Amino acid sequence: MSGQAPSISFGIQGLGVHIPERRVSNADIADQYGVDPEWIERMTGVRQRQYAEPGQATSDLAVSAAEHALADAHLSPRDIDVILVATSTPDQLAVATACRVQHRLGADRARATDVGGACAGFLYALKTARDILAASHPDGRTLVIGAETFSKFQNPANRSTGVLFADGAGVVVVGPSGPGKGILCSTQGTDGALADIVGIRAGGSAQPTTGHTVAEGGHYLHMNGRKVAAYFHDVFPRIVEELIRLSGLPLNEIDLVIPHQANPRMLRALSLELGISAAQLVVTADTFGNTGAASIPMALHVARGHGRLHPESTVLHAAVGAGMSWAGTVQRWL
Repeated sequence: MSGQAPSISFGIQGLGVHIPERRVSNADIADQYGVDPEWIERMTGVRQRQYAEPGQATSDLAVSAAEHALADAHLSPRDIDVILVATSTPDQLAVATACRVQHRLGADRARATDVGGACAGFLYALKTARDILAASHPDGRTLVIGAETFSKFQNPANRSTGVLFADGAGVVVVGPSGPGKGILCSTQGTDGALADIVGIRAGGSAQPTTGHTVAEGGHYLHMNGRKVAAYFHDVFPRIVEELIRLSGLPLNEIDLVIPHQANPRMLRALSLELGISAAQLVVTADTFGNTGAASIPMALHVARGHGRLHPESTVLHAAVGAGMSWAGTVQRWL
């Protein structure tokens, strides 16, 4: 499904992140996975990642990042109409993590819910936020949150996920913008036939928790790396092509390409094949790992901090997540 922006424009008015303090280098985990530190960097491009503390939940990271985003937008929690949290690692089943965030922020005017989509979840939530505002709150504002604590779901014996995924949170405030600014277009899609190649198998209604599912490691994140990589190589170019068509902007007029931060080695190689220059591409997974739904807003924060993101910058986002679901957006930075 694809779509142009509604007649009312909406864009990002504030940005905040929470990057956990616990730094985990390749040397810290290499022995655990039976490899050397150089192998991890050579195969993935990741040099280090950050982990939440044992007592921190996904909502803790989300609340901290949301407070920074509200301050950046010069808003209070009661200015927010909707809170959307994109996460694959919620605090618990049945209760949306967004509800915890709403209460702890004191955003008592806001309705709150979670959004799936895994690594593509932030872009799904961003489009949903735009659509809700256009339909119901044309003068309102939404918190769009990507937050993950993958370290709590890592299989200590599975290097395909253990060396790659990490923790963090990124939040944007979405509100009204001027014509021709903000979110210009978006595209989404899903191939449910591939739903089993990455995810957390146990703990839901299909495989309720038992001693057997725990013993089998069903509550850990699993990934068929070869199949995921093959799907990424197939769909990522199609996302970029569709966004170029929808936006009417040729690739050389896109200032920054900020994808979800999958394997950084793969991102750089595929982007080069597509004609995306190093000056356009933003890669942060080498220092943060793959933080799933949090990775795009975290990368936006880094790009802005490094002086690469300016008012009127055109930014293309593409993400591929478990499901398999994918999404893309082009925005003009406010």
